[in-house]
Amino acid sequence: MSKRVRKDSKGGSFKRYKVVKSTLDPNTSGVYISCARNRERSAASEILSILEEKIEEYYGEELHQMRADGEPESETLINDKENDNVSEKSKTEPEKELSIEEELQLELAQLKNHKTTIVDSKKNKAILEQIDLQTECLVFIKMRKPIVPEQLVHSLIKDLADPNVMQKRTRFVQKLTPVTDSCHASMEELAKLCERVIPQHFHKDNQEPLKFAVEINKRNFNTMDKMEMIKFIAGFVGKQGTLDHKVDLKNYDKLVLLQCFKNNIGMCVVDKDYRTEFKKYNIQEIFELKHKSKASEPTEKE
Repeated sequence: MSKRVRKDSKGGSFKRYKVVKSTLDPNTSGVYISCARNRERSAASEILSILEEKIEEYYGEELHQMRADGEPESETLINDKENDNVSEKSKTEPEKELSIEEELQLELAQLKNHKTTIVDSKKNKAILEQIDLQTECLVFIKMRKPIVPEQLVHSLIKDLADPNVMQKRTRFVQKLTPVTDSCHASMEELAKLCERVIPQHFHKDNQEPLKFAVEINKRNFNTMDKMEMIKFIAGFVGKQGTLDHKVDLKNYDKLVLLQCFKNNIGMCVVDKDYRTEFKKYNIQEIFELKHKSKASEPTEKE
C-alpha cells in the first residue's frame, strides 16, 4: 500500500512541522538560567531538583495550606527516589570525561527520572514549569504563586554561598536571573510593568532615599532603545524628581534588573549583595571563590 501524502493548494506535497514556543508570554514570572552550551536539558533538570527542594523548605506553610484546601497528596509532591539517587551520585563521584553516547544517556536518564512535581491545586498546574526557549546556553523556569522568584533565588544563593557548604550540586548551571514579572516589548507595556514591580521597593510611605541603578541585559532583542528604557525607569523610580532616590552605578542599595529576550521584558529588583557578596547570582563564581579561599587558609601544624 502506498503512503498517502498530503497535498497543498497547488498540488505539491508538504511536511507538517511541530510548532515550538520559544518565547515568554507577558505577566510571566520565574528565573532565567544560563548554562554550558548544549547542556540546557541537564541544567534544567539540575535546577528544578534544587528549586523543588528549596520550595518545600521556604514555602512549607503555604504548601501545607494548599494541601489542606483539597489538593491530593500524590499530586502535590511525588518523591522520586531514583532521581535522588542520581543526584547523590553526582555529588559524591568526581567529574570525568564521558563519551557522546554516555552523555546522551545521562541526559535522558535525568529527564526521565525527574518526576517531582508541586502542583497549584486551584489551577491544576505545576508551580515550576520549564519553558523551552530553543536558545543556546539559556533556560527559563516559570514559577506560579505562592513562589516569589526574587525571594526564592536570593534565599537559594545565600544558602549556596555559605562558606561551610563546599559541595556543588550542579555541573552545568552557571547564573540565575530572577524575573518578578514581565511584559510585551513596548514603552506602554513597560510603564505598566514598572507600576507592578517598582513601587513595593521605592515608593513606600516614609521611605529613606535610596541609591539605585538600572541594568539591562538583551538577547535576541532589538525592539527598543536601551538608553530610552533606562531613562524611563530611572524617572519612574524617582517619580520624575519628586523623590530623593539617586542614581549610583557602583554603590547602589537597589538594582532594577531587566532581562530582555525576543519580544519579552522581564523585571526584578535586587539588593546590593547581588553584586558584592553573591557575584551577580553566578553559582560557578561563588563556588570557585569559596574553593580559592579554602585553599589559601593556613593549615595547622602538627
